[in-house]
Amino acid sequence: MNAHSWSRTLQVGDGFRLADVDPSSTPGYHGRKSDGTRDLAAGLDELNGLQERLFAESRVGVASDSVLLILQAMDSAGKGGIVRHVVGGVDPQGVALTAFKAPTPEELSHDFLWRVERRLPEPGFIGVFDRSHYEDVLIGRVRQLAPADEIERRYGAINEFEARVAASGTRIVKVMLHISPDEQKARLMERLERPDKHWKYNPGDVDERMLWPQYMEAYQAVFDRTSTEAAPWHVIPADHKWYARLAVQELLLDALQQIDPQWPAADFDVEAEKKRLAAS
Repeated sequence: MNAHSWSRTLQVGDGFRLADVDPSSTPGYHGRKSDGTRDLAAGLDELNGLQERLFAESRVGVASDSVLLILQAMDSAGKGGIVRHVVGGVDPQGVALTAFKAPTPEELSHDFLWRVERRLPEPGFIGVFDRSHYEDVLIGRVRQLAPADEIERRYGAINEFEARVAASGTRIVKVMLHISPDEQKARLMERLERPDKHWKYNPGDVDERMLWPQYMEAYQAVFDRTSTEAAPWHVIPADHKWYARLAVQELLLDALQQIDPQWPAADFDVEAEKKRLAAS
């Protein structure tokens, strides 16, 4: 399956229902873990090459394209693994990572999209949002941190914002890593059983687990309201970490292949410089 096929397979379309997605499935991929690990390593070479060309184009002012990967998920679904094993495999000078936390007092004094716009990737970069503005319509809805009419306003504001960002040359890749409650429980338990994982455990994660149905409803509303032509959502089953990583890599490859960055031509006489260098 090529990168574009992955995008079509995982993309949220009309009539999509999150409840119909099996978190332990591997849509469109018939290999096993060993195959997925091999294909992930093989795809990294292409991802590296495309990213380097994208970065090179922007450094000489040839192009203004960028990619923005938005990662959303319930806790322990594997966002960190995506950052390390997929995005972390390319040249870090062309990557801009933002892990959004609870808003600061300054950020709360502005509209919810203010802090997000400030972290958009520059031309030539792959930007990664580990959580994003979607927290404002997910936890904001579930925890009733904003009134219903404000949540409704935010859906529209997000669509307008993302359409503007996409029109400026940023390809937006929105991903929800869909983990099952049982798999999440197993991963959280592993963190408790291993002292080297205690730092990753947050007691609040158990509180959020108690609201699982409400979060799934909130995610469904997000897909219904904000999966657009300019910025469609992709739902990736995440019970198998290897599959989720491979799927995200393929979505990034698809975005970069569509941009099709090229090595910028030299703005100097190459042969003359060879002679000058040889004589130096």
